[in-house]
Amino acid sequence: MRLSRKIPLVNSQRHDSLKENNWVQLKEPGDIFSAIVASLPLMILNLMLTIAIFAVVQQPVTLADFGIVQDGFQINIDLRIIVGFLILLIFHELLHLILVPDFVSSKKTYAGITPLGGFVYSEEEIQRSRYLMITIAPFLIISVIIPLVLGVLGILSQPLKILILLNSMASSVDLLTFILILTQVPTGSYLTSNGTRTYWKK
Repeated sequence: MRLSRKIPLVNSQRHDSLKENNWVQLKEPGDIFSAIVASLPLMILNLMLTIAIFAVVQQPVTLADFGIVQDGFQINIDLRIIVGFLILLIFHELLHLILVPDFVSSKKTYAGITPLGGFVYSEEEIQRSRYLMITIAPFLIISVIIPLVLGVLGILSQPLKILILLNSMASSVDLLTFILILTQVPTGSYLTSNGTRTYWKK
């Protein structure tokens, strides 16, 4: 694994090589900004699902959680939220990373943090089922399983709820990728990356 400050750019030679070897390019947004815009409906869906989970464990989200009270709006800078967000960012990307096969020894796998958030990128050839798991794991673990467990235990605090909701929003592009792979890539195929492009081969 290598640390990087940015996602590698598309390599035209690698693109040609992949096409020559019968790899099929996934139909997906061409850049991160397009992906974010395309995933906005999924961001809302993720939020609604997580809020529903809070309600199920009797820890509903209230306006007061966001500083909206009867007398108006108040902003409290909570150091726990700031520190928690940084930890959340690292934890989210680690969940992606540890599921990449042989990520420690891989010379084709990169991880890093950019102004738009963290990322994990790999040019390894990864089986479809594993790739789907890598893509959706942070959302399932942080925004579904953890609130269910903490809610049942009665320790789902207001700062934790905010962080979990932030993760739900940040996972919208992951969910978009999950859906695109699920609908375009046949079972048993392998996937690989080339910059912002994804390719699959049966």
